[in-house]
Amino acid sequence: MGTWFNRAVALTMMAVTASCSSGMSGLDSLPPAPVAAYRLGAGDEIRVMVPGLATPDTLNATYVVNDRGQLSLPLLGDIDANGKTVPELQQAIAAQLMQRQLLNTPTVSVQPVRLRPFYVLGEVKTPGEYQYRPGISVLAAVSVAGGYTFRAQQGTVEVVRMINGRQVTGRAGPTDMVQPGDTIRVHEKWF
Repeated sequence: MGTWFNRAVALTMMAVTASCSSGMSGLDSLPPAPVAAYRLGAGDEIRVMVPGLATPDTLNATYVVNDRGQLSLPLLGDIDANGKTVPELQQAIAAQLMQRQLLNTPTVSVQPVRLRPFYVLGEVKTPGEYQYRPGISVLAAVSVAGGYTFRAQQGTVEVVRMINGRQVTGRAGPTDMVQPGDTIRVHEKWF
């Protein structure tokens, strides 16, 4: 009788444990975010200034990296920006200016104005789209979204991220770094 009772209790505990697991139980940990410099991508808004070519109209002009990863600049047309750091883009623009013989030794200044947003969904007080800031952690992103609701499973979240052109879904902890374009989903706890 004792053996049967012990097996019944063990099966019941396994069933309760299985039913309490979240939708994240089958997810691998998200690869750590790269510590390298920020890389531009579609949706980033930047200001490009070139002394010697600047006019009053272009001094405060901003440009958005289009869905093909390009900037459309006056005089130069489309310049590839996707995956480039700010210094790499500055060099690419300077090279185009010299190649087209518009300036002999151009000085190019590229300043990010607004970076791609990240998204926070699920059990947070104000889910939505938020502006990315370099160095923001998952916990800070949840705080920006108003914090956890009382139903939220705290501590681990689901993150959907583009890595090498492929969408990857994984688990992330509070100290993991958010990347531009990430979608963070806070799941509901089961009890």
